[in-house]
Parts: sequence; structure tokens; C-alpha cells
Amino acid sequence: MIVKSLELMDYRNYSHLNMQFHKGTNILYGENAQGKTNILEAVYLGGTTKSHRGSKDKEIIKFQKEEAHIRIIIEKNQIPHRIDLHLKKNKAKGVAIDGIPIKRQGELFGMLNLVFFSPEDLYIIKNGPGERRRFLDLELCQIDKVYLHHLSNYNKSLAQRNNLLKQISFNRNLLDTLYIWDTKLTEYGKKIIESREQFIGKLNDLVRDIHKRLTGDREKLILQYEPNVKMNEFEERLKKSLERDLTLKMTNIGPHRDDLSFLIDSIDIRKYGSQGQQRTAALSCKLAEIELVKSIINENPVLLLDDVLSELDRQRQTHLLNSIGDIQTIITCTGLEEFVNHRFQYNKIFHVVNGTVTCEN
Repeated sequence: MIVKSLELMDYRNYSHLNMQFHKGTNILYGENAQGKTNILEAVYLGGTTKSHRGSKDKEIIKFQKEEAHIRIIIEKNQIPHRIDLHLKKNKAKGVAIDGIPIKRQGELFGMLNLVFFSPEDLYIIKNGPGERRRFLDLELCQIDKVYLHHLSNYNKSLAQRNNLLKQISFNRNLLDTLYIWDTKLTEYGKKIIESREQFIGKLNDLVRDIHKRLTGDREKLILQYEPNVKMNEFEERLKKSLERDLTLKMTNIGPHRDDLSFLIDSIDIRKYGSQGQQRTAALSCKLAEIELVKSIINENPVLLLDDVLSELDRQRQTHLLNSIGDIQTIITCTGLEEFVNHRFQYNKIFHVVNGTVTCEN
């Protein structure tokens, strides 16, 4: 799987951009705030319909413009495909595959499998549980359309239940209708818990060996899924939490409160790990994520690295660069020193200056 080209119209700081990528390693270099990350974001949007930054469509459209367009040509199983996204300020985005509009954005998932790695990912371990749930959801949605369906329905049911809890505070007669959303919440929630449990199990098999290599066989890393509620206890826990939910006007039980712990020699490094341990564990997870996606889709994903090398020491830089030799990679950085010093093989170089991209080879 590779991205062959990217075309942007009125996207962030780009009035018009057309780039042709190499199937190997592509480097985008330039000073900060020039538009490098915007290119990675556009590719990610093309595969997931979502910004990795969590930005809304109206924030992505170029200032004083009403619309933006993204066109990506990919090659999947040696067959070319075209993905078009039409972003609008006040309407839902339009998505088309090979010129045919799709009804549900979820139909796009799986067309272009991506692994995105940014400096923020290095802090996934010490940041809050919301970041760790987001890590689980972003990858699971790409490799499992059924999970995407369950997650979407769960979030809708959760929003409806929370809204009803607020209304009940003004009208207790509405309490009798709460069971409708309880039923839907537990139905979809159980499936989410099961999928996350299986995903962490598979990821653990890979992350263990990768982390051992990264640390010179000194540390053993284990990922531990921490569900807020067990599947067979969901209904009962939800009932017991009713009074608390009514008081707080929000749902306090369910997978929207799950977490993920990282244990090294039985020590929870979220709380007690050094910054070096946390970063190494995060890198191990990303490398394991790549291997897991490869095993599921039987093809390499596309790797997007957003200025990560400057955040890693030399040993971790070398390990990361040596691990991506057969994967199409698009890397952003402020300078080329990391690659020159390591004599690392790269195939295409782009210089990004204030929304203008120049190919230098």
C-alpha cells in the first residue's frame, strides 16, 4: 500500500499543492509553522476522514475560503484508487472513492491504512486516559469496520443518555424511558470492550519483543487493558450507578472511561516511570502497531512521522529508522542532519517554505 500523490486546494496554508511521493522514504523539511504537518494531516484525513489533531473541517479550510479539497491517489494490492474529500464550512464533508460518492464516511476506512507517529504520541503514557482511549480507537477503526460501527453507535447512545439524564432533573416522568438507552449502551459497549481486549492481547505479543530489543533485553513491557466495567457486569453496574448519574447528569459507567496501563517489571510507568522509559514504551507501541496492521491486512501500512526524530535519542532514532525500511514513509523534520549523520537511505526530499513545496531531487 502506497500513497502515489496528494493534491490540495484551499487547505490550511495551501492555495494549491500537487505532490508526487516515492514508494520509499519521503522527507519534508523546513522551519516550524511552514506547513509540513498540514501535509501529513491531509494524508491522514484521506484515510480516516478525521484530523489527527482533532480539528474541525471549518478550521482546516483556508482563511476566507468556504471550501477545501483533498485528492489522494493510492495503490492498494497493486491497484490504483482515487480518494476525494470535499470539506465545507457549514456542511458535512463529501467523500468519494474512484469518483463514486459514499453514503457513510466509515466506508472509507481500510482503503488507506496509516500509522501516524507524532511527538504527542511519546506522551501518551503520562497523559490522561482520554489519549490512551484515542490511541485504541484510531487504530481499531482502521482495521475493523465493525468496531467503527459499534463505537459510533455507542457514542450516539451515550450522548442521548446523557441528554436524557439532564432532562430528568426537570421532569422525573422521563425516568421510565431511560432503559431504552441503557439497552443500547450495554449492547454496543460490550462489543467495544471485547474488541479492545483482543486488540491489546495481539499488541502485547508484538510489543514485548520489540521493547526487549530497544532496551537491550533489560526491560519487559506489558500492556494491560483496564476496562471501566466487565462485560458480564455492565447492566448491573449501570443500574447501581443510576442515582450518581442523575446527580452528576452524566453516565459514569462504560468503556468511555476505560484506560490502558504500561507495566515494566510490574511497575506502572504511567506514575513511576522515567521520561526515557515512557518514551521507549510509546515507541515500542508504535512499532508494534505497524507490525500488527501488516499482519491483519497482509500489506504494509503507510507510516507518517511528524518531527519525531528530534524527540528521540540517537539509539532510539536508529532503531526506528532501521525498522521502516520496507514501508512507505513520509517524514517531517526541521533539518536533514539526522539522516545525513546516520547515512540513512531516503528517496525523495521536499523543502517546505510558507505553503510552498519544492522537490529537491
